[in-house]
Amino acid sequence: VVAEVMGVGMVRDQALVERIEARFGGRGRTMPANNLRQADVPVGATAMSELPGTAPGLICPVGEKVLYTVPGVPWEMREMIEGTVLSDLRERAGISAVIRSRTLRTWGRSESGLAEQLADEIDRLDAGGASTLAFLASGMEGLKVRITAKAATDAEVESILDDEEAKVRAIIGPIVFGLDDQTMESVVLDELVAQGLTLATAESLTGGMIGSRLTAVSGSSRVFRGSVVAYAGDVKRGLLGVPEGPVVSEEAVTAMATGACRVLGADVSVAVTGVAGPEPHDGQEPGTVWMATCVDGRVEAVRARFPFDRTRTREFTVISVLDALRLRLLARRGA
Repeated sequence: VVAEVMGVGMVRDQALVERIEARFGGRGRTMPANNLRQADVPVGATAMSELPGTAPGLICPVGEKVLYTVPGVPWEMREMIEGTVLSDLRERAGISAVIRSRTLRTWGRSESGLAEQLADEIDRLDAGGASTLAFLASGMEGLKVRITAKAATDAEVESILDDEEAKVRAIIGPIVFGLDDQTMESVVLDELVAQGLTLATAESLTGGMIGSRLTAVSGSSRVFRGSVVAYAGDVKRGLLGVPEGPVVSEEAVTAMATGACRVLGADVSVAVTGVAGPEPHDGQEPGTVWMATCVDGRVEAVRARFPFDRTRTREFTVISVLDALRLRLLARRGA
């Protein structure tokens, strides 16, 4: 179809054949003959340098215009757009300025609350500042504040971003937990490594989600001891020493936090118990969650009431309890 739009025929790109064969070889597989078709490109088209999968991206000139073809797999497409398409568009448009963004990840404020807190700074930037601010609520990935700047050189744009980041951090304080691709769990793990502490989790309503998020981070084995997923009441009591009585309570989550440290031999722990919904449980309404952190043998517990569905209640529980641990760890080292 692209060749028809360009008004040309197809040709097999031998260099592309070799690159695709190398991708299969790297996986210990022989390339099927059918995949040779992926190296057939319209005459005049150029293959992009990125090849994260086996499907190439192409730059296809159509008269004075250009058509970009990229794979539909999101992460493959993103690599090509960021690596080739955007820079090619800038070059064709004669744009020499450098445009760059930096993302601060936050937790603990709503989007509207954060916008209100930063209202004066946003007004200042709108009146003639060197950068812009934008918000993106991203569930358990945090509420993102994106700073975008434009300047003539890399050094100038980095200086603008540094300056605005410092201003934003001064305004919103410790709710900023990470930068760009950092996640709550990666930040917590880094802090545990820095302080020489080990971590355990005790989970009920999250069913292992906290442990899963932690172990998705490379190097988590340096500090993560393990997780006890105690869903049933008798399991909570038998393994973690939860006392008789309601299992969605401060007493229960406190026992879970201390029990996790004891059973798994960890220095610190997080524990969660609650009602994900949709039905009430233990006399508690859906969205009711007790979260606890145990640091240096001292447990702090907090109750939350999330007005969400089952999925988001569990997700918000994960990032909230990890954030509680992050703040306690920062306080522990006087940060």
